[in-house]
Amino acid sequence: MIYNIKIINSEILSDNWYILKKITYSYSKKDGRSKTQVREAYDRGNGATILLFNADRKTVILTRQFRLPTFINGNESGMMIESCAGLLDENNPEDCIIKETEEETGYRVKNVHRIFDVYMSPGAVTERVYFYIAEYSEAMKVTDGGGAENEEENIDVLEMNIDNALKMVDNGEIKDGKTIILLQYIKLHNLI
Repeated sequence: MIYNIKIINSEILSDNWYILKKITYSYSKKDGRSKTQVREAYDRGNGATILLFNADRKTVILTRQFRLPTFINGNESGMMIESCAGLLDENNPEDCIIKETEEETGYRVKNVHRIFDVYMSPGAVTERVYFYIAEYSEAMKVTDGGGAENEEENIDVLEMNIDNALKMVDNGEIKDGKTIILLQYIKLHNLI
């Protein structure tokens, strides 16, 4: 256990896309000794994610889009199947996810249920992700989705059976952590 944590220096290494900082900090150990460490932290802001599900039809709505970091780390196509998600910017998490849901999936949802918030990669990234679920129906479909035109997201909207989605987790077709968590959540809580 450590205590008495103090930031000594914070240096911006890059602010090209988001902010990469080099942080020097000190802390005290249980035995009273002081230590200093230097780490890098990537600050991309906080985000929200949602899984739309239809309990009657036993289906979920997912998205597919190109993700450069996966491409450069061995994902040959760079395409990822994911739950709808977005950065908060200046919005609160609920407003953000309602807006992102319509932009990405084309569904206009009103009743979203927040289930928890987590740090997805706390060793290097500051991002906190707020997780939501919501039921959907065909009556809520207002556009084709695909993402905001000015953001070049090029998103495919996928509707699939929950059991097929879970098989895709097992066989490695779905590798996104937030999506796996949400799929397992609705299955474990017998929502579908």
